[in-house]
Amino acid sequence: MSERAASVTPDETDEQDDDQHATTETELESEREAADSKPAPVTTGAEAVVRALENAGVEYAFGVQGGAIMPVYDALFDSDIYHVTMAHEQGASHAADAYGIVSGEPGVCLATSGPGATNLVTGIADADMDSDPMVALTGQVPTAFVGNDAFQETDTTGVTAPVTKDNTFSTDPDRVGTDVSEAFALAREGRPGPTLVDLPKDVTKSETEREPDGPAVPETYHVQERADPEIVAAAAERIENASRPVMLLGGGVIKGEASDVCREFAIDHEIPVITTMPGLGAFPEDHELSLEMAGMHGTGYANMAISLTDTLIAVGTRFDDRLTGGIETFAPDAEVIHVDIDPAEISKNIHADYPLVGDAGTVVSQLAEAVTESPRATKWRAQCQQWKSDYSMAYQTPDDAPVQPEFVVEALDEATSDQAIVTTGVGQHQMWACQYWTFTEPRTWVSSHGLGTMGYGLPAAIGARLAADDDQEVVCIDGDGSFLMTLQELSVAVRENLDITVAVLNNEYIGMVRQWQDAFFEGRHAASDYHWMPEFDKLAEAFGAQGFRIDEYDEVPDTIEEALAYDGPSVIDVHIDPAANVYPMVPSGGDNNLFALTEDQL
Repeated sequence: MSERAASVTPDETDEQDDDQHATTETELESEREAADSKPAPVTTGAEAVVRALENAGVEYAFGVQGGAIMPVYDALFDSDIYHVTMAHEQGASHAADAYGIVSGEPGVCLATSGPGATNLVTGIADADMDSDPMVALTGQVPTAFVGNDAFQETDTTGVTAPVTKDNTFSTDPDRVGTDVSEAFALAREGRPGPTLVDLPKDVTKSETEREPDGPAVPETYHVQERADPEIVAAAAERIENASRPVMLLGGGVIKGEASDVCREFAIDHEIPVITTMPGLGAFPEDHELSLEMAGMHGTGYANMAISLTDTLIAVGTRFDDRLTGGIETFAPDAEVIHVDIDPAEISKNIHADYPLVGDAGTVVSQLAEAVTESPRATKWRAQCQQWKSDYSMAYQTPDDAPVQPEFVVEALDEATSDQAIVTTGVGQHQMWACQYWTFTEPRTWVSSHGLGTMGYGLPAAIGARLAADDDQEVVCIDGDGSFLMTLQELSVAVRENLDITVAVLNNEYIGMVRQWQDAFFEGRHAASDYHWMPEFDKLAEAFGAQGFRIDEYDEVPDTIEEALAYDGPSVIDVHIDPAANVYPMVPSGGDNNLFALTEDQL
């Protein structure tokens, strides 16, 4: 026995034994807690699918049950992911789309095979056109039945290939979880977009012990972050020498989290700023440099500036036809600096004199470092301010006419905070929302841009509500025609007790079609007259929501206040002037410089 051991008394030995026992118990308890915190091992392909979503941090999923997707739903039953059962698969895809727009993380939607999958297609195509991050998971018939025209079989990957960033037909239960993980990563990396994984029922039911990897793009996928330094230097020199510079901010600015750096660049160098419709909120519209939105129904001052600029700094925009009008007349005197993360967009529609491929925030930061002198554009800024006066967006509210829609939009804006989120359907109401709501923050405007999907607004409000902060209001400005297309989703808002306010600008027409028919088809209202509309306030009550109606101006403020105060879904049926039109307007393919302020000018 060593002297050290011999010097220990029996009491001390007992104390050491007690300490060792306590330590052992503590370690065992920690091990038990760690074991309890670990998820149960994956045993099926369906569980691997759900584990992949959990690993990606997914909190909500939107979908509709069905036969081929049933194994995934069974696995989802034990997950902490909250599933929102929608009334229709199209609603699920729009809700997931909006969730992705507001949160910045891919929204997830699920559907069964056949009609379930095809009902998702409109929402997937919408997300594809607008570069919104989304993951769609679709059930499929067992692999042995594929190609045999089995019950509810559709070639889902074939149908959706043109409208997805990536899609996968999953064939291996050991691989299916990783397929979903990669789909999630691809949906948000680089230029965002929708991805899809088709899940045959035998694959999701089969056994596997393979834990899925976390979200990661394939090794073959590469995104260029920084633009070519030489082109950056040349573009910077052009900006410094510009006499009539303009920044054009598109939806890519918001998706790339580049709003702050773009705002700082514009303000530091006193460059007027225009946004596209998807770019609303990228720059505060209450700032003196803001010229607001350009394009078919953009402001007169934005269209004048974009037509006469000599240096167009375009960030995160694809130059679609609703923005440009006729390509040959768009910014004819400008040298174009085009920043975009997708090289396919560079010079696709508008030639880029300075092509800057890379992440929006990174490239604008490169420009900020390279531009050492602000352009001398005092006269230009004064001209832009003069155009604001010359082509004011003011409107009349005659006492002897029905309620004007612009008044309602401004009243809703005034009654809500700058952080309020606006969703819309598509049509005249969408344009009035663009024009008369003052957007100051990114991710507060949620709409269908490229695809122009009527019915988008209500399911989008559901997705936006779940992605938004608790203290953010969510307002859906809809039209009667758009609302009628997806109003079944009101049942979901009621069931989930979602605090959303829907204002239906009801003119009993498909208003934009009616406006075009008056302008270009001799007023022949073929299939645009919707005088058979239901009473939406009463319909809302039937769903269990709170219903309101507005017919007169003096009803507007109090009714809006009451609807916003209601803790749950509310619907305001606002009967507006059926003859109200959206102006300014540039005819399709026209010259932005020749916008019309009245029908007589078309």
